[in-house]
Amino acid sequence: MQWVHQQISAKVIESLCDSLAIDRELAELLVARGYTDPEQAKAFLYPKLAHLTDPFLMRHLEAGVERLLEAMHQGQRITIVGDYDVDGVTSTSLLVSILQVLGASVGFVLPKRLQEGYGLTAAVAERILRDYAPELLIALDCGTNSVDTVRQLREQGVDVLIIDHHRCKEEGTPDDCILINPHLFDDASQPWVNACTVGLVFKFVHGLLKKLRNLGDARAFAIKLRDYLDLVALGTIADIVPLQHENRLMTRFGLEQMQVTTRPGLRALFQVSGLSQGHAVQPMDVGYRLGPRINASGRLADASLPVQLLLSEDTAFCERAAAQLDAFNKERQTIERSMGKQAERMVQQEQADDPAIVVWNPDWHPGVVGIVAGRLAREFNRVSVVLGAEGALAKGSGRGLPGIDLTRVLAECDGLLASWGGHPMAVGLSLESSQVAAFRARFNRAVADLLAQGSVIEPVLEIAAWLRPDQIGVGLLEHLDRLGPFGEGNPEPVFGIRNVVLKKAPEAFGQGHFRFSLEGHRGLPIAGIAWGKAARIPPCGKPIEMAAKLNWNQWNGQCYPQLALMDWR
Repeated sequence: MQWVHQQISAKVIESLCDSLAIDRELAELLVARGYTDPEQAKAFLYPKLAHLTDPFLMRHLEAGVERLLEAMHQGQRITIVGDYDVDGVTSTSLLVSILQVLGASVGFVLPKRLQEGYGLTAAVAERILRDYAPELLIALDCGTNSVDTVRQLREQGVDVLIIDHHRCKEEGTPDDCILINPHLFDDASQPWVNACTVGLVFKFVHGLLKKLRNLGDARAFAIKLRDYLDLVALGTIADIVPLQHENRLMTRFGLEQMQVTTRPGLRALFQVSGLSQGHAVQPMDVGYRLGPRINASGRLADASLPVQLLLSEDTAFCERAAAQLDAFNKERQTIERSMGKQAERMVQQEQADDPAIVVWNPDWHPGVVGIVAGRLAREFNRVSVVLGAEGALAKGSGRGLPGIDLTRVLAECDGLLASWGGHPMAVGLSLESSQVAAFRARFNRAVADLLAQGSVIEPVLEIAAWLRPDQIGVGLLEHLDRLGPFGEGNPEPVFGIRNVVLKKAPEAFGQGHFRFSLEGHRGLPIAGIAWGKAARIPPCGKPIEMAAKLNWNQWNGQCYPQLALMDWR
């Protein structure tokens, strides 16, 4: 693994230190993130919700708000359909909860994954028409590519409003509806353009409340939008969109709101996830504890359960629902482990030298293929597609790596696919089972072509700054907190640490991990952990260099610094 460190001008660092009265380590990390202008750096360090832009700057948002207001004022039936992942669940929960407070006639539907497929399909539309007969349908986190289904709904007299962030396929977008999708209509430089759907819904609701407040609606004045940012943070982190600009802003305040949430559903979810009330929620908690439990229901059963959980005020129901989600997640983990081992063997035996990975097994559960695809992408450092079966179709998910846009790759394979959609790092697709071999060949060619054009995905560790062991401690971690939350587009910094001498031999534990300790600031011990690296344990008593992340380890109400080792030499 190659370590890379970009040299930074000492003059620029000193300028930031003087302008913002900050320490050199923090200034160096800001510059490494591209913040050399003091005013921009100040806004990054001290974000405010007031920095959010006017929602009506987003194309078609005002038209969507006006149509919803018309439906509300006329007492029309409104049905919301959302995707079954965390973004879809939180988007649906956010809009339904706001509309309920405002007294609207609103119901919601989430697709039954195994019976109805992904998104706004004909099967979902038939259920909505039969069971809800809406006059306005609002599709969240789906619909951009549902050309035929929207036409079907319009023929039945249903108006359609779509709020979505997925890319458009070549055949175009639905006609005769209101479509809010920044990737299609807004300038790429706008601070909301990379929002996932729950972020777009938050801005939509912001616009709705502005209109209602202008009309003197007392219920709109009673709603505090900040209280709903916990849902935005959940969906934004889980959907792995860039934590930059407005995404970072909403997520930062959303994590704070999560810590003090009064939602019975979220508190019950905390309990089954091993998070204590008042716990300072981190992106990792969403990514590895909360998100998977919300997702598990949609993968294996009915995604409406987590929406009911997030909407409910009934504590007893929430505790039962959270326990059910936890059980689904354990079942999902068992299935995933088995599928993952099979997929790894297939890659090693059949695709060791291919530029990309495409594996298929008709016995694999289509609700878990995305997780396995992500695991393969990380383990083999290659873009990966994992396919299960749904009837005569091979159906699955792909996961990408920086430098490879999966939507561009699938566009090259479009003629072989029955359906596909998604964004650069994550896609869903289906095709005839008989076409899997041809798809694998074309997918590999498309990835190889992108690599030949200069896309590089070799493993590289970007060192944000070099430290001595005695610089590592609580103070440095407090600086890091001001740069977060960390995630896609705002990565957790990796530090290079020079002249480390371990006084005690590292201790192996679990399935291939090891733990260690070094002397940090003022000689205080800093615990370290290395996940999956026990095959290569560093020596004791000899000077080495480490590449590591620094984070808080929370245990029994205590917080202390911990290193997560990425590599050593």
